[in-house]
Amino acid sequence: MQAFTRTLLTACLAFTAQSAMAQDNSYRILVGFAPGGGADLIARLAADKMRDALGAPVVVENRPGAGGQIAADALRMSKPDGRTLMVAPVAVTVIAPLTYRKISYVPSRDFAPVSLAVNFQLALTVGPASGAKTLPEFVAWLKADARRTSFGVPAVGSLPHFFGLLFGRAIGIDMQHVPYKGGAPLLNDIAGGQVPAGFDVLSEAITLHKAGKVRIVATSGSKRSPIASEIPTFTELGFPQIQGDGFFAFHARAGSPQDTLDRLSAAAAAAIKAPDVSARLLSIGFEPVGSTSAELARRMSEDTAKWGPVVKASGFVAD
Repeated sequence: MQAFTRTLLTACLAFTAQSAMAQDNSYRILVGFAPGGGADLIARLAADKMRDALGAPVVVENRPGAGGQIAADALRMSKPDGRTLMVAPVAVTVIAPLTYRKISYVPSRDFAPVSLAVNFQLALTVGPASGAKTLPEFVAWLKADARRTSFGVPAVGSLPHFFGLLFGRAIGIDMQHVPYKGGAPLLNDIAGGQVPAGFDVLSEAITLHKAGKVRIVATSGSKRSPIASEIPTFTELGFPQIQGDGFFAFHARAGSPQDTLDRLSAAAAAAIKAPDVSARLLSIGFEPVGSTSAELARRMSEDTAKWGPVVKASGFVAD
């Protein structure tokens, strides 16, 4: 009996040691939002591919809350060993540091760029309140009455919020944002006429647009979106200053070994570019990219330079 007990104990200790080694060898991808959203889907699609490339388990860990800032803070507090990554939108890594007085992380100090994952476009969506079917018609409707200045946004301090202000500046109107708790209630109110228009992610608005309940009159990309090729861009319509995609990207802890970061960048980019992953992302309105770390660093720098003056001019600051 004692021999059996010793054998069982030895086996348990060996299993525990092996589990610990497997855990130490694993990677995790933090997502600052609940399962089922865009960041979560990107992380899970990539994790399946990256597991093979890295030769180790890749686990997605959801840390929802504070608009993605909880996950960002968890990345900041992680070991600089390249074992922890984060998939986050531009709102977390560019917009939030520009708008929040109290924020725990500084992307340029705390995060190492790994790879751009996807781009996504924004859309100006109008409802029956204006009767407009095109961007020029909507602008004319706005200018016909000084009280017509409101536009809805899915969240205050979000990229759509500042895109709306950029739009107002371009057409010479002081636009006033109406904040909503997400894209779905915003789009429902646009369709119902409670708010005349709104800025939101194109992929969220496209279903109601195709159903004829709202109308997308322009998109924010440098070229037309593959999921809405019939809709012109602001640039095409004479507003080149209203241009810019949002993005999701992979980040690691700053100070991680460079060779590890290089492996992560190559694995993440290859995962996003895999044909089945790219097809899935395109089907929900994301434009797959997959990039080097240097390309992501350049993109973040460009977006900070673009949105910094817009945020400052708006006077918006969050606690």
